[in-house]
Amino acid sequence: MSSVTASRPAPEPDTPVRGVELASPRAVRWQRLSILLIVALPLLGLGAALWWGWGRGIGAVDLGLFLGFYVFTGLGITVGFHRLLTHQSFRAPQWVRVLFAVAGSMAIQGAVIDWVATHRRHHAYSDRPGDPHSPHVDFEDGFRGLLKGLWHAHVGWLVSPEQTVQQAWAPDLLKDKAILRVNRLFPWLILATFLLPAVLGGLLTMSFAGALTGFLWGGLVRIFLLHHVTWSINSICHVFGTRPWAAHDESRNNPVMALLGFGEGWHNGHHAFPASARHGLRWWEFDVSWVVIRTLQVLRLARDIKLPSTAQLERRTRRARARA
Repeated sequence: MSSVTASRPAPEPDTPVRGVELASPRAVRWQRLSILLIVALPLLGLGAALWWGWGRGIGAVDLGLFLGFYVFTGLGITVGFHRLLTHQSFRAPQWVRVLFAVAGSMAIQGAVIDWVATHRRHHAYSDRPGDPHSPHVDFEDGFRGLLKGLWHAHVGWLVSPEQTVQQAWAPDLLKDKAILRVNRLFPWLILATFLLPAVLGGLLTMSFAGALTGFLWGGLVRIFLLHHVTWSINSICHVFGTRPWAAHDESRNNPVMALLGFGEGWHNGHHAFPASARHGLRWWEFDVSWVVIRTLQVLRLARDIKLPSTAQLERRTRRARARA
């Protein structure tokens, strides 16, 4: 396994932000309508699922569809979009890359290349001007400023007219024909992420009601939870938690978000060592995504795995203690 270097120093506040352009007014209107639907429909689906299940509970089929699609699409984001494609924390065969790209796309957090480009920009300007979703930039002090920052980092940034330029931040993926094909299929994968649980629910129960509840629990409710867990990494994990490692930003380790987010909540560890395939860097920091990567390695489907060296870990720990 390869060691990783420490995260790059954040740019100074007056450093020009590269790879950003303003969307046209028409594009902004379409973007805001899309985000409204993405936020509102899963919320309505959650309400409908709770209303339908009142007094009935959730059946085994619906629970299985919810958990199965949550794990599949969630790991598509954490292992695929994030650690494999964005940070290149390990290498994998092309079919594995494509499988994770498809799974991540079905989480409906944006097409794969746009997601990667935005996240790379986030790391380059983390918690400084240029960061697309920092809760600490351009907001006043005090409780009101805290709420504004959290809202922006959680969901407000999604309607910003600033667009991350893919050619500037993800030129490698634009040259990858297989990933580019997945990127272009994103609208169809959105359809699939709702259609598949509905079809499976109907077939497993042989009923229309099973198809409906499969759509609600395996589709809308699952997307609602997965969206807010991912968005909470941007918001909560840059405000609430611990900082055992020295990093050039306000990233925090949050065990609750680490559990819900398959290890992504060990966010301070990630920002201290962005290229590391493992985010839970201490023995007790359980990291499901790291377990998946190690399993892929045992199956010879992952190689060139990057991890920080003992010296790098000790150096970052000493710096964090010195700052405390």
